[in-house]
Amino acid sequence: MNDSVQPDLATPPRFERIVQPEAIVDRGALNAALSALSGEGRDGVALRRAATAVLRDAMAQGRAEIERRLRANPSHGLETAAAYAYLTDAILVALIGFIVERVHPNHNPTAAERMTLIAVGGYGRGEMAPHSDVDIGVLTPWKQTPWSEQVIESTLYALWDLGLKVGHSSRSLDEMVRQAKGDVTVRTALVEGRYVWGDTALYAEAAQRFKTEVQEGTARTFIAEKLAERDARHKKLGDTRYVVEPNVKEGKGGLRDLHALFWIGKYAYNVRRAADLVPAGLLSAPELRKFNRAEDFLWAVRCHLHLITGRAEERLTFDVQTEIATRMRYSDRVGKSRVERFMQYYFLQAKRVGDLTGMFLSHLDETYAARGSRFGFPRLRRRPRRLHGFVLDRGRLALPKDDFFAEDPVRLIEIFALADLHGLEIHPLAMRAASRDARLAAQVRSHPRANQLFLDVLTSPRDPELVLRWMNECGVFGRFIPDFGRIVAQMQFDMYHHYTVDEHTIRMIGLLSQVERGICREEHPLATALFGGIVQRRALFVAVLCHDIAKGRGGDHSILGAEVAERLCPRLGLTPAETETVAWLVRYHLLMSATAFKRDLSDFKTILDFTSIVQSPQRLRMLLVLTVVDIRAVGPGTWNGWKRQLLTTLFETAEEVLRLGHKQRGRDERIAEKQETLCRTLGWDKDTLAAYVRHLPPAYWIAEPDDVIAANARMVDQSGDTRLTIDTSVDEDRGATLVTVHAADHPGLFYRIAGAIHAAGGNIIDARIHTTRTGMALDNFLVQNPLGGPFDEAGQLQRLKTAIADALANRMKLNDRLAAKPLSRPRAEAFPIEPNVLIDNAASNRFTVIEVNARDRPALLHHLAQALFQSKVTLHSAHVATYGERAVDTFYVTDLTGDRITGQLRLKSLERRMLDAAAGKEFAGFV
Repeated sequence: MNDSVQPDLATPPRFERIVQPEAIVDRGALNAALSALSGEGRDGVALRRAATAVLRDAMAQGRAEIERRLRANPSHGLETAAAYAYLTDAILVALIGFIVERVHPNHNPTAAERMTLIAVGGYGRGEMAPHSDVDIGVLTPWKQTPWSEQVIESTLYALWDLGLKVGHSSRSLDEMVRQAKGDVTVRTALVEGRYVWGDTALYAEAAQRFKTEVQEGTARTFIAEKLAERDARHKKLGDTRYVVEPNVKEGKGGLRDLHALFWIGKYAYNVRRAADLVPAGLLSAPELRKFNRAEDFLWAVRCHLHLITGRAEERLTFDVQTEIATRMRYSDRVGKSRVERFMQYYFLQAKRVGDLTGMFLSHLDETYAARGSRFGFPRLRRRPRRLHGFVLDRGRLALPKDDFFAEDPVRLIEIFALADLHGLEIHPLAMRAASRDARLAAQVRSHPRANQLFLDVLTSPRDPELVLRWMNECGVFGRFIPDFGRIVAQMQFDMYHHYTVDEHTIRMIGLLSQVERGICREEHPLATALFGGIVQRRALFVAVLCHDIAKGRGGDHSILGAEVAERLCPRLGLTPAETETVAWLVRYHLLMSATAFKRDLSDFKTILDFTSIVQSPQRLRMLLVLTVVDIRAVGPGTWNGWKRQLLTTLFETAEEVLRLGHKQRGRDERIAEKQETLCRTLGWDKDTLAAYVRHLPPAYWIAEPDDVIAANARMVDQSGDTRLTIDTSVDEDRGATLVTVHAADHPGLFYRIAGAIHAAGGNIIDARIHTTRTGMALDNFLVQNPLGGPFDEAGQLQRLKTAIADALANRMKLNDRLAAKPLSRPRAEAFPIEPNVLIDNAASNRFTVIEVNARDRPALLHHLAQALFQSKVTLHSAHVATYGERAVDTFYVTDLTGDRITGQLRLKSLERRMLDAAAGKEFAGFV
């Protein structure tokens, strides 16, 4: 075969960075070891297997050396990726050479038997992670001959025997051209095609035909297809680079985005290496340095990820983030753990990838976009007249000269205000200039006009989220508001928050705007209805900006954030009254959700304590809207009908107290009203109602809403003298299923029912426990499925009823059933959560309130209820809130005589028992 080296067959640029490649694999020694294999008495298969054993040892030694180097230099990602590709080259070349010479020798090949082996995809680029696929292609002049097929088959079998995952194709030159024309995936793979072994003249012919028959004149189409492919990938994986478990390879701001830039540059400009993008005018020299830094870091993360998981894992999940942060030598700092510092750097690199993409596309746009249209950008609907010195370039806001920002740094804020006001997009070159000059924004922090322009954007009646995101992308936001700059790319190491702090804040501002514009009327009717009555509109938007601005500083971010607000608001031009409101909202932005989700809203002391802090109907309205958008902006699935119901109940009850003061309806009046409503709903006469009411304590009527009271009454009426009745009904408004158990009361009843519900696959989110004067228990549970929706399938409901009946009749061993259930959140183990128990006798006038914080796990509520049973206390209600991996379960209890628990020894014993249950320790005597 013709093995003469031609210019286009030079060593891949990536391999140039490998230090002492012979220490990874000694090609001469490897070939000598293969040559020394005796063929005597061996057929082709046996010979191939003997060669595979030699190659396996060489590959294992090479991989061990590469991993050793990565551990010694944990941030050398590109060198590591190149080393794995180099090792793969050596193994492949030695293998196929051995097969052609020893297994299927052909001393006089015909022209049709010529072939060449090429590396494609990432392997073709000279980059591989430890568990990357080996993507190869075999090219032949015409249809494959029997000898070619034998060689290819033996090569593939050997690679599979080596444990490699191989992506392969075999094509004639005509097939290569035809398939490349028809499939952008094939075309992309071949763009990075690289010679590995075989007939060089055939390779040169293939490269020439690809260039002339496929590549020429199709650059614009290829670019459009790659951008569409990128957008589809982002949409599938979550269209933000700030999701806290990012996909290093495919996610937004990941390696694939950098690869797309290189593919486009190679296809349109024939660049051979990333450095060639600078003379091609696609990137500046500083941008190339950012490109290389981001690529090096992302490759290092990806290689560590593969090695830790032992597979081609691309998602940077919580359970590996800490290990990678340790391997890459990050350390803890005040207010930030090593994993949070590592992930913040990760998101900053992902942000840089986004910046580079914008710059890159701006050049392509100028060169390739057709008349009247641009890559992925909307058309201008109208031409604004007053642009204050800025100009329009094909419908985009642009700079008249390069030093326009330097002349007057206020323009760094003004360009975004104009973009918002006129609905314009900002030209990528203007964004590049803003990014370059962002530091100048610090000079105008005290400038009244700059602050007014920023406030105009923040409180825009149009779409503030979009423009604030642009401002953040180019770094102006964080430079102008330095407290915000401290939370840019800052992740929160938990399973509750889906986004970085800055992304969460910007999304929250967008949701607030949508509520104001009525876009969320169906999902959030109360918040939408209340917004029109909010007097201090600007204060609400600024409170959203500041609510998490002090995270990562150590201490209570609500208190620290209020202090930031007190400094920032006057600077932005807010009045003293608005400043006070903003500081209060930031200080208490978690109050409403904590009260609604962790406390018993039927206990009037809960409402009084809440309103004593809120004090004003205006603050209540603003706090409700702030709470709603805060929960919504945490991530998908965090908002549901049950949370809406609780917040609505708290708002309405608190609003009545604030409006009427102590003139609100008394307890007896509310009970009488609920009984009259029940009478009308069921069509009962007064005697029937009196007979039913006689059996139920007053606390029942206060605790339960009208619809649940009616459902309970129907069930009790129909059950007659039956000693056990179980009823289920789906409650769409609450996003849960109401499970009611009417049974003969006995100690331990609640924890058995709770265990049975968990064993049947349900999650209890709320429970109210009542005992009638006839010795029957009437317990109401709100149950959801593991995804946070109603537990509503007929088969599920029947299993649930059966499980409860079996548990109460001792027909099943609950602990065995529960132990067999898998963890609902297996990655929760990555988070160190120390169980905590708070016992409060001031939160209620009638009950002792126990709040338990612990790592969420199956049947946690069941085990905590067991501990209460062992402690000989009476449980009246339970309230369950889950924040990712953290569960907060609250219990309202009394002693067996119905009084609050006050003895210090008793409280200490109760706390210890609850702590043990929260930590998962077993108790003797539990059934």
